[in-house]
Amino acid sequence: MMRTHHPSKLGLLALSVTLVVSSSLVWAMGSRVPTVGTAAEDFRLVDLEGKQQSLSQYRGKVVLVNFWATWCKPCTTEMPAMQATYDKLREKGFVVLAVNELEDEVKVREHIKQHGHTFPVLMDRDNKVANQFGVFGLPVSVFIDEKGVVQEYIKGGLLTEQVILDAVARIQKPEAMKAASLH
Repeated sequence: MMRTHHPSKLGLLALSVTLVVSSSLVWAMGSRVPTVGTAAEDFRLVDLEGKQQSLSQYRGKVVLVNFWATWCKPCTTEMPAMQATYDKLREKGFVVLAVNELEDEVKVREHIKQHGHTFPVLMDRDNKVANQFGVFGLPVSVFIDEKGVVQEYIKGGLLTEQVILDAVARIQKPEAMKAASLH
């Protein structure tokens, strides 16, 4: 007599294993990806000078929060565009906060100095802020408006100067962007 497995029990087992695995993957990926149109949750991190910085201290400015690491090629490829846009627009209310994930401060400082970046670099030593923003995979860029509301969430897309300028233009008042483009 041949033994057969009851297909519905086996299917049910496979389904329950799949559900357990997928729900833990969702949790690991950060279940709190901020929704566009909602307030960005504040955070505090230390910069490379040892000063504490918070998202809320930049209220009134458009903030690009960029999650990155030195080993991430797309991250380091997009940084010159972030720097160029920061140089062009920082006097017009634009800030870049480059949040480094879990890396050694010496390595990060070396990288930033070597490439001449001047925007604030914040150290997310325990990955708390990356998790808060639902970051899974790098780079991730979050554009936050003057009121602290998330306006764009770009996962893995390569930022160019034009992409950043366009995002800021959509967020800022049109008059402010006209003034910025004259320079």
